[in-house]
Amino acid sequence: MASDLLAQLQEVLGDGYHVERELGGAGMSRVFLAREVELDRQVVVKVLPPDLAAGLNADRFRREILLAAKLQHPHIVPVLSAAAKGGLLYFTMPFIAGENLRARLVRLRELPVADATRILREVADALEYAHSEGVVHRDIKPENILFSGSHALVTDFGVSKALA
Repeated sequence: MASDLLAQLQEVLGDGYHVERELGGAGMSRVFLAREVELDRQVVVKVLPPDLAAGLNADRFRREILLAAKLQHPHIVPVLSAAAKGGLLYFTMPFIAGENLRARLVRLRELPVADATRILREVADALEYAHSEGVVHRDIKPENILFSGSHALVTDFGVSKALA
């Protein structure tokens, strides 16, 4: 099944990306590592498998991704592109090679107070910005906080929702 979806994704993406491997699942989506050929950079491609995409309104998917894509902040992983093609709904984001907060907590068992305070400040700043743009995350958890060097980045605004 994973190789079928990988092959289907590669066909939909065409020559612009080379799908390298599956990284795993994230909620309802499957996550793949790919290389964006023209810019020679690694990206993450998050895909809603056809069985799940069939039950999801493509217009709703587009609206939610548009919400996430408008967020431009130093502590938010940006959406690079999105599409609904070949029965797949997907979007791309930069690949962040660092660990997530859950992995860091498991590895260190506890964070120094200064680090915890900095991480909290960066995440709160990202969420405050998103809220000021009318977007709420809806799934903030340690797995959705990534590290690039010492900087915390909030990811997975794909389940975001417009604030009422």
